[in-house]
Amino acid sequence: MPIIEIKHLKKYYQVHKKEPGLAGSIKSLFNRKYEDVKAVDNISFEIEEGELVGFIGPNGAGKTTTLKCLSGLLYPTSGGVSVLGFNPWDRKYPFLKQISLVMGQKNQLWWDLPAIESFILNREIYEIPKEQYEKTLDELTTLLEVKDVLKIQVRKLSLGQRMKCELIAALLHSPKVLFLDEPTIGLDVVMQKKMRDFIKEYNRRNKSTILLTSHYMGDVKELCKRIIIIDKGKILFDGLLSEIVEKYADHKVLSVVFSKEIDAKKLEEIGEVREYNYPKAVIYVKREVSSVASAELLQHFPVADLTLEEVPIDQIIREVFTGKDVA
Repeated sequence: MPIIEIKHLKKYYQVHKKEPGLAGSIKSLFNRKYEDVKAVDNISFEIEEGELVGFIGPNGAGKTTTLKCLSGLLYPTSGGVSVLGFNPWDRKYPFLKQISLVMGQKNQLWWDLPAIESFILNREIYEIPKEQYEKTLDELTTLLEVKDVLKIQVRKLSLGQRMKCELIAALLHSPKVLFLDEPTIGLDVVMQKKMRDFIKEYNRRNKSTILLTSHYMGDVKELCKRIIIIDKGKILFDGLLSEIVEKYADHKVLSVVFSKEIDAKKLEEIGEVREYNYPKAVIYVKREVSSVASAELLQHFPVADLTLEEVPIDQIIREVFTGKDVA
């Protein structure tokens, strides 16, 4: 039985539309016009126990709305949702004790208190036995390297330290299902890597089921085998990340540095020139002829350096949204 099950989920909002100016304001008093905004539009998917699934899409695609429906914060317009066998919007205590929602732009820690005070409060709320609480806290603070900041006021912590403590607060009760909404937003590259490593290790250790939204393709590439792509409230793709790479990335990228200036038109015989700004050029070539194209460059052009790479994942995802080929 799937841990998370969504069937034909819809969440629509009625939004008031007002014409500009004073006349528009007066008119709207007597004749208000509304339109339906389809935040989530008839989506269905299932997630099994222990899966770590990437849920990705542009701003306004419906990702956060879906997570809020799954965690019981929003009541859907129609459709069915089951998480751990519960209807989330019933907000039953046994359900709430087994899930957690972490939103990168929202705080759950008390701003003027040290993080440890919020952890103690969560221990009481979730009725965590003292021995289990101390063991879990020790494991999490060790993994996230924040033992030395627990007694510092949250408002005095760096963004990275605060996000780590937010994660700890969400995981103290060892939830079976974890909804992560942009957990690395605003973090620097080093801190993003540490957070990704932690999420991966936590999933491996605890067999927890994780649904992750992120705008950073590094998060998705490193953490998720399966991805669900959503745009304008509808699912565009649900499957293995490797499948979408194989389907859309039928090209490779040749990055070349030349030792002498050349005629850029001659490069078009090699492949599609995406960029040429001496001494560097970026050329897209068909995957099956990439080795031949590399050899041609080396043989007929003054090449100082050459690398052959895969098409970046973030670009592949953009092509899915636009419905275009990668090259």
